[in-house]
Amino acid sequence: VFIFCLSLFTGLISGAQTQNPILWTAVYKSISATEGEIHVTAIIEKNWHTYSQRPNEAIPIPTQFTFATSKNYELIGKTEESGAIEEFDKAFDAKIFVFNEKAEFKQKIKLTGKPGFVLPFKVEFICCNDMMCLPPKTVDLSVKVQWKNYSIFTFLNPQIP
Repeated sequence: VFIFCLSLFTGLISGAQTQNPILWTAVYKSISATEGEIHVTAIIEKNWHTYSQRPNEAIPIPTQFTFATSKNYELIGKTEESGAIEEFDKAFDAKIFVFNEKAEFKQKIKLTGKPGFVLPFKVEFICCNDMMCLPPKTVDLSVKVQWKNYSIFTFLNPQIP
């Protein structure tokens, strides 16, 4: 009986821990020797959603990106998003732009220093399902900024100089 009660209690405790229905990933893609893009992807669990960056009075916290200032880079424009759809949200009783299943964001940067540095940034967001919203969350992400030459050289005959 003791072991049964202990396992039941442990199951309740682990179920009460903070849910994390969104997995965030980021990669850096070089455009040229002086420009690149940070690609951020959010994979969202089924029946959950998060919100667009677009301001809306109904949403207390739209998705927000905060990039650390650095002498190595400058932001070019604002963070762009793709994949948001407009729908009626029961939690906020309003039409708003949401992401279901996947959200994609891009931030262009101009390199002002040498490549080879780590660029840290934060994403603040909330996520909801049809019954509840989780408290606002901030995740720390980073990408390694490296210039890569994507030119491919093929030598058909290695004896040709």
